Amino acid sequence: MARSFILWLHGLGDSGPANEPIKTLFTSPQFRDTKWSFPSAPYASVTCNHGSVMPSWFDIKEIPVTAESPNDESSLLNAVQNVHATIDKEIAAGVNPNNIFICGFSQGGALTLASVLLYPKTLGGGAIFSGWVPFNSSITEQITPEAKQTPILWSHGLADKTVLFEAGQAAPPFLEKIGVGCEFKAYPGLAHSITSEELRYLESWIKARLQSSS
Repeated sequence: MARSFILWLHGLGDSGPANEPIKTLFTSPQFRDTKWSFPSAPYASVTCNHGSVMPSWFDIKEIPVTAESPNDESSLLNAVQNVHATIDKEIAAGVNPNNIFICGFSQGGALTLASVLLYPKTLGGGAIFSGWVPFNSSITEQITPEAKQTPILWSHGLADKTVLFEAGQAAPPFLEKIGVGCEFKAYPGLAHSITSEELRYLESWIKARLQSSS
């Protein structure tokens, strides 16, 4: 079984260790040789929370996040560089880029999208839960043809009042315009949280994309 790597990026104010139980749901034998990583965001002042300091990958200007919310690209790109350094390290250690999956919830989902699209190689996939498009269309000029081949899974709750469903729904047409495929799954009644149903689907989605040889 080839080695694989799954990076999980948590939401605003959360921590990596708090999300580690997620991996216990991935019981298929295909995940026996999977290395998981649950990093914690650095502490930073967050505009939408009146400058309060908390774990945050990049600055968020307003909550709820809508399809028209302003972006802070400089802090986002700084966070993307850190994610890319983690990916580079796994590839240097011998993991096939096609067996590297980046997943994230909310702010971590927005960072997941930016990280996979701006990575120069094709990865196994990017899975965004209750996220949004955290950059302006000018950044799309930096996306390589290889990055456009990375599969995207987007899951969003219809009852989300924190990152509005419309913010997630704006993603597939945006991605389609730049030539990126996206599987979009809407969950009726789901607020701003993640469910075992979504994670079970994520397991099968990743399993279907794992390359058998390293």
